[in-house]
Amino acid sequence: MNQVYVVENGVQAQERINQLVTTGFTKENIYLFAHNLDRSEHLTEATNTEEIGMKEQGLLDTIGNLFKSRGDELRNRFENLGLTESEASQYEEELDKGKVVIIASTNVK
Repeated sequence: MNQVYVVENGVQAQERINQLVTTGFTKENIYLFAHNLDRSEHLTEATNTEEIGMKEQGLLDTIGNLFKSRGDELRNRFENLGLTESEASQYEEELDKGKVVIIASTNVK
């Protein structure tokens, strides 16, 4: 089961993450995405949420993402968390608009 939220900024992201934690999600199952890699890393660190790694993606996807565009990489990561291809495209478009996507997931591979 995934819960996906689109927020405008880091403050809203932190508020949403706090709400998810109070409903029973752990920060290890909450993933935060921004289109800009530096922004994504900064927000992930600031909110103490999980980074997508080999556990979620597997070895082949982890290596493959090194050679993909940022948009392709993000869609792939969304799909590895259990989103459909069309959902992944939809949320990647939100990232293109400068928004932040939060996924609380229990579907990690």
